[in-house]
Amino acid sequence: MGQLLLLLVVALTVAAVVFGVTVLVSGGDPGLVAVEPDSQAVALPGTRPLRESDVGAVRFDTGLRGYRMAQVDQAMRRAAYDIGYKSELIGVLEAEVTALREGRTDDADALRQAREQSASKVTDADAAKPDEDVPLDGDAGSGSAPVGSAGAAELPAATSSPADSDGVAPAVASADGEPADREQTDGAPADGAGQRDAVVRSETA
Repeated sequence: MGQLLLLLVVALTVAAVVFGVTVLVSGGDPGLVAVEPDSQAVALPGTRPLRESDVGAVRFDTGLRGYRMAQVDQAMRRAAYDIGYKSELIGVLEAEVTALREGRTDDADALRQAREQSASKVTDADAAKPDEDVPLDGDAGSGSAPVGSAGAAELPAATSSPADSDGVAPAVASADGEPADREQTDGAPADGAGQRDAVVRSETA
């Protein structure tokens, strides 16, 4: 019995030594790599103005502690930029109406031309590339390809709203989620002295 136990201990020792030498020669096994599951997230569109249906159709992937923070941050930055863009556009439209009421047709024409120029860029971009939904990235600022699955449900038919009737869209968000640079064009505030200082964000192709 004692010899059997001794033989068993020797065999285990030899096996451990062989295993250690094999690991040192071939390298350690890294094991299974964590893989992101197929994403069902639906991002806000970045090529046209937001609609009510776009916000209602937003979906985020869930993690251990709720929604994925990177996807939520990206969606909030996109919505905030669109709201700021439309606020500036409303300011330009109000300045144009004020100029028309005060009889300053030259200033009103300059504002209208700047607004139409911005709208024409959006029209050209929409004609070149149809609207499509972009899945959210798994990590913010990683620049990796989207992880959205091919079978993700499409957005429902979007309904138009008064805020979208201008046909002007904000600049396309960059890959890390940050808004693109805003182009400054001639505008006009309500007063007559500095009427060409209003800022209008335009869509970049």
